[in-house]
Amino acid sequence: MSVVLSTGGLGLPGLWAALARRPLAHVDYVTDGPGAAIDAVQFALEVLSNPFNAAVLAVSALAVAGGAAAYLWVRPTITDIVILREKLAGYTDLVPWMIRLSVGLPLVGAGFQGYLFAPTITFDTAANPLVRLLFIGLGFFILFGLATRIVSAIGLGTYVSALFLDPGVVLALEYVPAFVALLILGGGRPSADDMLQAVASTEGTYYGRVDPVHLLKGFLDRRTQPYRRFVPTIVRVGMGLSFIYLGLIQKLAQPGSGLLVVEKYDLTAVVPVDPGLWVLGAGLTEIAVGVALIVGLFTRGAAAASFVLFTTTLFGLPDDPVLAHVALFGLASAIFTMGAGPLSLDYAIGRPAEEPDESAGLAAD
Repeated sequence: MSVVLSTGGLGLPGLWAALARRPLAHVDYVTDGPGAAIDAVQFALEVLSNPFNAAVLAVSALAVAGGAAAYLWVRPTITDIVILREKLAGYTDLVPWMIRLSVGLPLVGAGFQGYLFAPTITFDTAANPLVRLLFIGLGFFILFGLATRIVSAIGLGTYVSALFLDPGVVLALEYVPAFVALLILGGGRPSADDMLQAVASTEGTYYGRVDPVHLLKGFLDRRTQPYRRFVPTIVRVGMGLSFIYLGLIQKLAQPGSGLLVVEKYDLTAVVPVDPGLWVLGAGLTEIAVGVALIVGLFTRGAAAASFVLFTTTLFGLPDDPVLAHVALFGLASAIFTMGAGPLSLDYAIGRPAEEPDESAGLAAD
């Protein structure tokens, strides 16, 4: 799919036409078409009508549910995990840097390769040099951590505008929680903002005389501090919605596209099961990980599971563009570092007394 931007815009008819397009999903990165039109409900019932398929899914679901229930019942305090949590709590001040890297790199790539956030939504770089420059500029400014909050606001506005141009941009939904997190956290450290603020706020510096703007950063840091504890919630919910969208729309609602992937890469030779079970199982797994992230249950385990899914996809599907997953890898790293945060089942259920408050680093001034 390709869109060509112009200064005149699409106009109302073009906008309606764009909105009427069917949303794309990650299978479109590695397939040439949407696949056969298959009724999703009928497909699921047909797959489950096979006793072996039904048994595999049922046993897998019972094993996961049983293991989770047993863990919550016993609530073991494993020294290794406690030490890991303590160590990760010391990395929380680096979360803005993680998010900046994971967003900045793919934005630069999008600008050079000519696509709007999602690699399937392309534009003509020769006809739209300003759009190309916008994405490259956004990426480098975020990578350097220069005017991070301002650039993140521009990036969020650009994403919303691109979404109106083509709903397929929802495929790159992970940019939204990343931009919102950077709006709250700022550039963090290491960043150009942090360095320039230190110079600008020191009395007697030459730079402080010509750039009073960076003094605003200290004010914004103080104003956003009460909201920093909610950054883990924002990031995991945003990433969870991405997983649910991919699992539900890409695989369960469009099984024909999923079957194309199974056939193209001969995945049944890797795990000799029904192709339908591959599609149904993959979709349900992504949805389960997404739900776990949204409700904040076994959050670090869900983040680790997402790493496995991303890595398997990259090595198992060599045609899948790496840049399309960089942001997701970065958000998963941030979630693994921060933990669930408030407004989560992990937090509500209660944590071992030995576990530190993981949001302390984010809440610090």
